[in-house]
Amino acid sequence: MKRIIMDAGPLVAWFCPRDEHHFWAGQAFTQVKPGALVCEAILTEVCHLVAKEGVRPGKVLEFVESGGLNVISLGGELPAIRSLTDRYVEAPMDFADACVVRLAEIHADAAVCTTDSHFRFFRKNGQEAIPLLAP
Repeated sequence: MKRIIMDAGPLVAWFCPRDEHHFWAGQAFTQVKPGALVCEAILTEVCHLVAKEGVRPGKVLEFVESGGLNVISLGGELPAIRSLTDRYVEAPMDFADACVVRLAEIHADAAVCTTDSHFRFFRKNGQEAIPLLAP
């Protein structure tokens, strides 16, 4: 499978056995090579959401440290991210979603692993559908 950009949903599902997408995430992750791309905004969401389910956020960070995910910084991409949030203000597109779409624009050959149906509507580079790995 091509390079993968991770959204929060599949990671939360994988770490949280009670999540409705837990089984799907386990199957999907067999297709994802170590080093999938993730940004800090997604890691923040994942750590927050797993903690609400009783999972230690450090477990997520240990997975990153072990090479399971490759953290990409998007600090220099704020104008492009802001433009995306402005374009999809009615969706709504939150900051983390915009970061994922921006990663998909930068890494044109990558697919986004998500449980969020908004990504079927979001477009990279204005009009291109984003390849998805989704339930």
